[in-house]
Amino acid sequence: MNSLSKNPLHSLVELGQSVWLDDLRHSWLHDNTLARLINEDKVSGVTSNPTIFEKAIIETHDYDLLINNLLHGGRSIQEIYETLVVDDVQHISDLLIQIYEETGGRDGYVSLEVSPHLAYDTKGTIAEAKHLWSRVARPNLMIKVPGTNAGLPAIRYLISEGINVNVTLLFSVNRYRDVAQAWMTGLDDRLAKGANINKIASVASFFLSRIDMLIDSKLDQISAPIAQKLRGQAAIVCAHQAYQEYRKITGEERWKRIEANGANTQRLLWASTSPKDPAYSDVKYVEALIGPNTINTMPIKTIGAYRDHGMPELRIEEKIDEIRELSDDLAALNIKFNAVSDELERQGVEKFIEPYDRLLATLAQRSQEIAS
Repeated sequence: MNSLSKNPLHSLVELGQSVWLDDLRHSWLHDNTLARLINEDKVSGVTSNPTIFEKAIIETHDYDLLINNLLHGGRSIQEIYETLVVDDVQHISDLLIQIYEETGGRDGYVSLEVSPHLAYDTKGTIAEAKHLWSRVARPNLMIKVPGTNAGLPAIRYLISEGINVNVTLLFSVNRYRDVAQAWMTGLDDRLAKGANINKIASVASFFLSRIDMLIDSKLDQISAPIAQKLRGQAAIVCAHQAYQEYRKITGEERWKRIEANGANTQRLLWASTSPKDPAYSDVKYVEALIGPNTINTMPIKTIGAYRDHGMPELRIEEKIDEIRELSDDLAALNIKFNAVSDELERQGVEKFIEPYDRLLATLAQRSQEIAS
């Protein structure tokens, strides 16, 4: 990027899209890396997941002293994991609190995930979400809850209790619609109790690269020439459809009534924005989905790539007819988002369980190494 030109990440913000960081290292909290991202790149939120924490602990020794202290305190491996995570999240929350306050609670959040083992356990999800909310004790925390069938009633309940929720692992418009209804019903439940709803926030997170990974693999098995032309298009189509549904929902009378009572919209968040196929542009899932009232959460590598060669323009409202045609072409090949969403959801849960379990195993091994 020309040193005299504007940082493209700043332009994203001016176009109405928030930039969040989908990455974390313990050292970034103390060497000003995160502070620089906030101040220089307009990063206004942070998301985490078991994979991110696993990499942070496995690939560094940043936590060794903390682990040692906790071991000597007689803490279990699960307690050590939670303490490390909560400590980092609290530090991030404190770094973001000014943004939270300046934006009236629109941005400035850090997200923390419930155990992926609870993805199909409503009561377990609620219990852990309430525990983590209380433990972190920051107003700019979002609890990540998967948008599974079991997650829907948990989302409704948590919102009714005033707990911010980042709904994860969304892959279809049908499930997003269910999530939006759970969000609004939770707000209605809270209003019925006479409680305030103007400080509750939620986002609905679509995992983009995972959609293309699965659907591209299906397209590769189809001999029709159009199949290869459709590679890498499915996630963008799905996101466009979700945004049109968002516009529809926020235009309905039910939402207008809730909004009149002080509620903010449940924004769409584009997650899994680092392309897995090296043939695709490294800013593919940023460039195509720029639009107002959306969030793009990016790994630090993607943030750097967009800073370097991003070309920000409003695009989410463009090419509606082309997106509809792509959707029809995919459907003609018997590839339908609602039909593959269950498979994507199941894979998504598994892909969080595996690093979560590896993380606990790594913590146990690291604890033994430190103790010896």
